[in-house]
Amino acid sequence: MMRSLYSGVAGLQNHQVRMDVLGNNVANVNTTGFKKGRATFQDLLYQQMSGASAPNGEVGGVNPKEIGLGMSVGSIDTIHTQGALQTTGVMTDLAVQGNGFFVLKKGESTLFSRDGAFGLDKDGRIVNPSTGYKVQGWLAQTINGQQILGTSGATQDLIVPIGSKDPAKATARVDIACNLDKRTIEVPPNAGADTVEQGTWRVEEKIYDSFGGPHTLRVEYRKVVGQPNQWQGTVTIDPDAAASTNAGVALGANPAAGNGNTFTVEFDNRGLLARVRDGQGNASQATGALDMGVSFDVQGATPAAGGGATRQTFRLNLGTVGSATNTVTQMAERSSTKVFAQDGYTMGYLDNFKIDQSGIVTAVYSNGTNRTIGQMALGSFTNPGGLEKVGETNFVQSNNSGMANIGPSGIAGKGKLIAGTLEMSNVDLAEQMTDMIVTQRGFQANSRTIQTSDQMLQELLTLKR
Repeated sequence: MMRSLYSGVAGLQNHQVRMDVLGNNVANVNTTGFKKGRATFQDLLYQQMSGASAPNGEVGGVNPKEIGLGMSVGSIDTIHTQGALQTTGVMTDLAVQGNGFFVLKKGESTLFSRDGAFGLDKDGRIVNPSTGYKVQGWLAQTINGQQILGTSGATQDLIVPIGSKDPAKATARVDIACNLDKRTIEVPPNAGADTVEQGTWRVEEKIYDSFGGPHTLRVEYRKVVGQPNQWQGTVTIDPDAAASTNAGVALGANPAAGNGNTFTVEFDNRGLLARVRDGQGNASQATGALDMGVSFDVQGATPAAGGGATRQTFRLNLGTVGSATNTVTQMAERSSTKVFAQDGYTMGYLDNFKIDQSGIVTAVYSNGTNRTIGQMALGSFTNPGGLEKVGETNFVQSNNSGMANIGPSGIAGKGKLIAGTLEMSNVDLAEQMTDMIVTQRGFQANSRTIQTSDQMLQELLTLKR
């Protein structure tokens, strides 16, 4: 009889533990990135009144007689199922769709979280603003003029240098892919101005010097008389400027002002690029990409006290021999103006940034350029259920979680990042309310066990009357 009393007490205590877990789940139903808990029970040791006996020639076997001694909490598990995603529109809010945890630093301690409600501190660090814990990742480095983003090294704080400058870059390459109408009339240079205008096609694009100063690149094409598949191009920089910029064009070596500013484009019978000749009669190769050097004067670009001018050079790329893709062509179609790429720009300031699905943080500058700042890290575990909760929706590594596998998203089973979105709690209220009812009934039933055992003891005490 005393065994039933203690079994009832164990049932009361452990159902209360389960109720504590359910209460914590319900309390965190709206906690960003929260992962619900689950309490499971197991029975305790059994008191054996008699053991089992094997069958013999006269009788069959006999089962053991065992009385249970109650129950205990078998485990309190963390359930890492995906929570619902809620759109916030805040560019620093992030959600992990799939496996993985954000990696945070608190001093020398490493924490892991599914709460992606991030922001920037005064130094531009990406942090969790409610705790100040710093988001970890890898910063891009500039090596030999190239931006390199290495994700194999140790993680570091991610910093977005809001307001920093992006220095101006001089144009080094201009790619032209216009079409010159095959049907254009051939006009001699000494014809009237109106007639010459009818036989000329003009392409213009803005380019930049080393200060970020804008210049107008003009390329005028005129069909060569007596050569139906040839056009003469004339390059002018800042055609409306008061002082001439002395444009020069040449194949091979850097052109000087004395090289002249004309070139000739030759097409094959399909209207595709075949060859280019500069003003000195030098012919390009018969295959591959065709480009020429163009130079012009930039006023005040020398360190001399009196200012003056220096030569700036860029490559003018007409395309690839025999190709119709991103190449100057001669088709029987209206002439088009198309400069599809030039790599110069003026100075700009970083005034915005964005985060893509790979966790790459890209700076957006006021001059229209983009720069990769860094990439966020995600941590994954062999047994995420083995992580220890430390509060503030954070986890730490434990002896049974395994070592953290830290790397970029989308690799080694890690999920992808969704910006402007937060992962909500994975608590299902309907499920929790149902479990509450079951837990309450279990608690109530165990209290009845104690009550009934007490009544039986009371009857025993009254036998002597």
